[in-house]
Amino acid sequence: MGRTRVIDQDQLLDAAEAVVARDGAAKLTLESVAAQAGVSKASVVYDHKTKQALVEALVRRALERDNAFNRAAADRLGDVDARVVRGRIAAAADPLPPPQRAVALSLCAALAQDAGLRQAMQANQAAVIAALQRDATQPRGALVAYLALEGLKLLESLDFHTFAKRDRDRLLREIEALVDHPPQVPAAPAAVSRRRR
Repeated sequence: MGRTRVIDQDQLLDAAEAVVARDGAAKLTLESVAAQAGVSKASVVYDHKTKQALVEALVRRALERDNAFNRAAADRLGDVDARVVRGRIAAAADPLPPPQRAVALSLCAALAQDAGLRQAMQANQAAVIAALQRDATQPRGALVAYLALEGLKLLESLDFHTFAKRDRDRLLREIEALVDHPPQVPAAPAAVSRRRR
């Protein structure tokens, strides 16, 4: 007969997120997660053999949650042009609360140190970029808007800058305007050759 699970996967990852928010990803251990969850270390090891496996599970879940949150926001918009990027802009109306910011910041540090984790993020970003360009009448505008949006979110997630709500709301409206009206780039100047005499 198989062993009965004491704690489900989400509860365990919730405990890991709490540890990361409080102590940072560098201090995440199987023991600290077990203590936070109120279970034995063996219960944590049963699902995640190493700290690295636990961090990978946290990153995968964060990506899945983020994608689901953004899809739901896009679905609420109904049948509109550039729904993928507009959904992401709508979803960004409420910035991450401080505990989730702390987790995002710590996970970014873990991503910077692990090529395998970065590959999951890179694949996700490639899929999002392809989807938002496929879905828009102005693919370039959708891409420029997405890049502006991600820059705003990254500044906040890394705790580099926080905009006042009024300013942030205006920025989101301006970013959305880029979807339909991408910036016009002047033609590159002709190369000028200089000859030495």
